[in-house]
Amino acid sequence: MVSRIFLFLLTTLFSLTTQGQTAQQIIDQLKTQLSCDWDNETVDTFKSGDPNEQVTGVLCCMFADMQVLQEAVAKNCNLIITHEPVFYNHLDETKDLQDDPVLQDKLAYIKAHELIIWRFHDHWHRHQPDGIYVGMLDKLGWANQTVANHINLVKTQSQSLKDLAHKLQSVFEIPGIRVIGDPALEVSKIGLALGAPGAKRQIALLQDVDVIIAGEAQEWETYQYINDAVMQGKPKAVIFLGHLKSEEAGMAYLAEWMTSFIKGVPIHFSENQVPYWTPNEDDF
Repeated sequence: MVSRIFLFLLTTLFSLTTQGQTAQQIIDQLKTQLSCDWDNETVDTFKSGDPNEQVTGVLCCMFADMQVLQEAVAKNCNLIITHEPVFYNHLDETKDLQDDPVLQDKLAYIKAHELIIWRFHDHWHRHQPDGIYVGMLDKLGWANQTVANHINLVKTQSQSLKDLAHKLQSVFEIPGIRVIGDPALEVSKIGLALGAPGAKRQIALLQDVDVIIAGEAQEWETYQYINDAVMQGKPKAVIFLGHLKSEEAGMAYLAEWMTSFIKGVPIHFSENQVPYWTPNEDDF
């Protein structure tokens, strides 16, 4: 009798492992690992594909652009987890772009390759500690240099603003980092305002630090505020990395984090290529 029960359990386990997991099952597992409650009023939803399809592989990314879609196909990953929208606006509404050839070609590629895309934005930020900030701190080597319980405040050895900007340029390989402030300004108290939290939060953060490392902002808001502060002789500065590179390390961390509880499915991270370039004298 015991041997029959054992054989039944073994057969059942083998069946489950060979059947694989669906996209919905993987996302459900992810939700159980979050430190925050799940809010149904969220952009963190499936954007394409059938959640009940079995997953061959997972690809985590910042933007699900065409390069990432092609990489997913090449790596046999039919589940893409993206931090930002797929269809060019926060809610991924496509009504106004129904006849747009760019959208139609993207949708056709997704459908042809049966790609399942799920967005993971709100709850990755609400998770404690914020997954995006954890990834960024790890990439910069500042994981042990945060101030008290503030994941967005860092205390480093004093360095010039110019040297800090060069470090960021080297780490992220971004053409055209934007810096406002005296290059010789000595900075050691650094605030992180990743992504696009808005001018109110960026300006408030600047009161407690020498420099903020930001994603992006409206040019008539934070840009002008810090520009005026510098012109008034105040020792303040900002370095804008752009939205993509200011948050992307958090999605690399997501892939690593998921491997701790998702088993039997390959999980990869895809780095987005910066799409813009900066002209130089050699171009003319």
